[in-house]
Amino acid sequence: MQLLDRNFDVSVAPVAGAELSGEALRGVERFLFDEAQLLDERRFSEWLALWTEHGRYWVPRFHGQANPFEQISLFWEDAMLREVRVRRLENARNWSQQPPTRTARVVGNIAVQGLDAAGHLIVRSVFQLTEWRKAQRQLAGAAFHKLAATEAGGWQIVLKRVDLVNCDDVHGNLEVFI
Repeated sequence: MQLLDRNFDVSVAPVAGAELSGEALRGVERFLFDEAQLLDERRFSEWLALWTEHGRYWVPRFHGQANPFEQISLFWEDAMLREVRVRRLENARNWSQQPPTRTARVVGNIAVQGLDAAGHLIVRSVFQLTEWRKAQRQLAGAAFHKLAATEAGGWQIVLKRVDLVNCDDVHGNLEVFI
């Protein structure tokens, strides 16, 4: 699947409801908390393993942006681009990570929205992210995860859409994953 494959479903509007048991909901919450911890601890290789083969990471540039094809996005990455970013972040010669970016995030208000046309679970959460690299900045917004169930009873990310509150602001380098 190519990065600009317009058949990739970026919609986060559910087409069907989803009922989860309390235990299953706690599993989804734990998955999102674990993802945040992996990113905060810069355990990027483990984070990459959370994704499906064709998963996409998307941070729209505009409020209400319908897709990443008609307008520019802050991020629109497939597996290859996520891996390239990880290699760059972990490279000892990367001057823009001297010192390395440190992050701490809070994830909350986790709510199951429903299912997409392919049966992927759509989950919305909100986050607060504090980032430091020579200066501190705050980022906040809503994250939408489309999750595919695994045979082992876990989850993998099909789509992660991050709607920043200030997506249309002028940003310094956004280097780490949000």
